[in-house]
Amino acid sequence: MREVKGKSCRKGLARSFASWALALVVFTGLVALIPLSTGSANVTSPQVVATTPILADLAQNVAGDRLKVESLVKSGADPHTYEPSLGDVRKIANARLALTNYLYLEEQALIRAVDNTVRPGTPVAKVGEESDRFGGRALPLIEDASLNTIWLGLRSLAPVGDGTTHFELVSAEGPGRMSAYLTTTFGTAQKYFDSDGGGVDLPQGAHTHVSWSFQKAGVYKLHLVGSSSQGQRAETTVTIVVGKDPHKVAGKRQILNGGHADIAVGPQGFKVLHDQGRESRTYDVDHVVFEVPGAALQQVPADPSFRFLGRPGEEVYLLPQGVIGKHVHGDTDPHMWLDVENAIAYVQVIRDRLAEIDPEGAATYTENANQYMGRLRNLHAQVKAEIAAIPKERRHLVTTHDGYQYLARAYGLNVAGFVTSSANAEPSARDLIALTKTLENLQVRAVFVEPNASHHAADLKQAAGRLGIKICTLWADSFTDEAPTYERLMLKNAHNLKTCLGTEK
Repeated sequence: MREVKGKSCRKGLARSFASWALALVVFTGLVALIPLSTGSANVTSPQVVATTPILADLAQNVAGDRLKVESLVKSGADPHTYEPSLGDVRKIANARLALTNYLYLEEQALIRAVDNTVRPGTPVAKVGEESDRFGGRALPLIEDASLNTIWLGLRSLAPVGDGTTHFELVSAEGPGRMSAYLTTTFGTAQKYFDSDGGGVDLPQGAHTHVSWSFQKAGVYKLHLVGSSSQGQRAETTVTIVVGKDPHKVAGKRQILNGGHADIAVGPQGFKVLHDQGRESRTYDVDHVVFEVPGAALQQVPADPSFRFLGRPGEEVYLLPQGVIGKHVHGDTDPHMWLDVENAIAYVQVIRDRLAEIDPEGAATYTENANQYMGRLRNLHAQVKAEIAAIPKERRHLVTTHDGYQYLARAYGLNVAGFVTSSANAEPSARDLIALTKTLENLQVRAVFVEPNASHHAADLKQAAGRLGIKICTLWADSFTDEAPTYERLMLKNAHNLKTCLGTEK
């Protein structure tokens, strides 16, 4: 009986969807016969639609009084989930230009409505994607948040030959046990060494990925000896800060918490080779501190080969290995405008797109864009100055989801934790445990909730409430009465960050 009812329900939904689709096709065809709306400008003025309020605000500042720009997503609504109405479809069909952020920011139903409803020949600009022409810099989103850590391996710098390089862990100091191991092709663990010692041999000139496990938060010091078949020998001490603020330990040493790194040994002794993006650097080992964030908590697998890590289901901090021949694939983070320099690149894309559909207004758009970009450069400097006033050890950003990488990179914040990696993902029990541990271990002063992101706000508020941590507001995707423009949004963010994380109690 349940199956029959389920089939009936699905058929009903299918009929409803088919009816809506047919209505949309008919409606779109009728709209195509309607003359273009004149909006607030003169009769010949082209009209522009933008998918989000932020894009619309940027575009209106460039268009000035010559054009009317309308946002499809209303202020306060979430562009990740917004679905278009028939009124939106009419606006799209009347437009001479459609502006989308793209990069998978908008709900796909909205993107499809734009692509399928614009009149023939009407351009659709993917502003986020096109911004790279003007210096816009996109960041990747890691699909598995547990891999959003540094990848730390071992490497032999000895000349390639028939010999071997031996890494030996002489001793390990720290608040809990540590282990270093390799996950094999078949998913089992091959231990290299742990707190009791051990080692691994590498062919000369070779490299191995390594997973590093730590049972408790704190500072670990690993005393390593490297030796070659030719009789060369070197010693070093590697410092790893797990689940705590590395700035309290690092002093003048470089903190490494992302990209790929190898602890390497060769004729010149121990070195750290670090690659992040297009930048490659070599450090002396005693000049760096490796960070394992609080969000790196993982459960010990049930597979017996992992039993040396602890009992199945126990939580350990894990730096996972980067697997040879396999890369971590993720979407691009679409929230590019949270770095004002990216917003300046957006403005230049919009300027050129407006000039394409209205060549007579090109000089006006160029003048408006130049004035607006001047204000945005001042805004960038203001935001940077406000956040720079926060003591460095307090710049820990904890939010509902991982949407603030651009803000953090541009203005010197540390994304210390979030409820989930995606606004649309449900947090697991492990996510919430890792979040609480992060708040405790880093002594976070405040957490930040978006006005329109109530979906996961309850989890974050509960965790903060239990620990007596302040709850503050941060804006990302949309406007509110408090932050009705892009400039106000960024200034409010900077002010709230400074007030909540800064020197005030």
